[in-house]
Amino acid sequence: MAEAEMVQAGLVDRRMALAREWDDLVEQVRELEGFENFLRPPRLNSLLPAASGGPVVVVNVSRWSCDALIVTKEGVRTLKLPDLTLGHATEQANTYLRTLQNAERAWQDYLRAKDAVDVSATPAAIRAQSLAAAALMKAEHSTDRMLRSLQGWLWDCIAEPVLNDLGLDQEPLAGTLWPRLWWCPTGPLTLLPVHTAGYHGEPVCDGAPRTVFDRVVSSYTPTLRALMEARAVRESADRTSSNGDPSHTDFDGADSDRILVVAVGDTPGQPRLYNVAAERDMLTALFPPGRRTLLEGRDANRRAGDEQLTRHRWVHFSCHGDQDLADPSRGGLLLHDGMLTIADISACQFRGDFASLSACKTAVGGIDLPDEAITLASALHYTGYRHVVAALWSVDDSTAAQVFSAVYGDITNEGRLQPEAAASALHNVVRALRDEVPDEPRIWTPFTHIGP
Repeated sequence: MAEAEMVQAGLVDRRMALAREWDDLVEQVRELEGFENFLRPPRLNSLLPAASGGPVVVVNVSRWSCDALIVTKEGVRTLKLPDLTLGHATEQANTYLRTLQNAERAWQDYLRAKDAVDVSATPAAIRAQSLAAAALMKAEHSTDRMLRSLQGWLWDCIAEPVLNDLGLDQEPLAGTLWPRLWWCPTGPLTLLPVHTAGYHGEPVCDGAPRTVFDRVVSSYTPTLRALMEARAVRESADRTSSNGDPSHTDFDGADSDRILVVAVGDTPGQPRLYNVAAERDMLTALFPPGRRTLLEGRDANRRAGDEQLTRHRWVHFSCHGDQDLADPSRGGLLLHDGMLTIADISACQFRGDFASLSACKTAVGGIDLPDEAITLASALHYTGYRHVVAALWSVDDSTAAQVFSAVYGDITNEGRLQPEAAASALHNVVRALRDEVPDEPRIWTPFTHIGP
């Protein structure tokens, strides 16, 4: 046998031996209590409890077939979506991202021009601000046109067939509890606002509004397992509480009934955010000194952020955010001395109840990784925050302040948060905002809820 053949045969034997060793190790792990299903796909029955609060809709997009997997407590059924294709979904996502990026640049240019006038109101600076304002208005109109078209497409291809199949074809009666629904999109759809699908501003015929907003309260979940785990934490806490043990609120050292407020309105190298102070004042009014920790100015740095995140059940960020579409893990929140990245946050493990992100682009993922929801919002959810409220893209900070102020007003009682009410509170606030300006979806579309 030639020397090369002997080497090759030795490599094959080595691979086979390693494969047998791997199989033996996996079997040893599976013999341990609690690891019986190690490296096995979860069984269907183990995932059905994810739908205990309402249906979960997994929207599958591939070149072979596009379907909605509708998960209920009773089981899973498949709904064909013949009008949805991978090509169309990719095209819609590309148009969506391109339009939002143009609007983002226009918004940043306008804020810089405004800051320049605040420093020195020279004729040249005033003219530059006027030109930037005109460019921003044009970009905003383009965004509204794109969103209206996108929302109609999402309704026709996905939302209407799904809601009708579930029997959610009417607006709930006044005074009744609204149904909940969780969206679990895949592929390019992970980037799109499925929860806002519909034809907004149209008259309602036969009590059947053609919008998701007017039929259900929507939330997102990155996976069925993530939703189950978020529910399990709460159910375990409830059981412990019913046994009379108050220690369940400690969350492994986190401050119970305390909120961390990170307010950075003047980040070096970034345009000023004028309404950060308003959000800070709103939160300090709702939460007395013993129920809050405030980081602002130089104190709102990366080290302090890392340290304090692990100590608080609730957190609110009011600052600039960013998302690297080519490398999502490099996106994050801009604090006084730099960015607290998604990678930084993902390296920690929290057991918190609620995180809100009044920051730019906190829920936008990577265009090259459409199947991976690697966003700041999902990172916080994966690392332990059960409920996350975030913005899909850069939003006017006065609108963000209005939305978050209303949400906190609804879910705060005597200085304590009630995170379980977050999804409904956000739905009510955004729906009311939609009713005020239905033709300006850029104002009310961005806000989303992740969690149970």
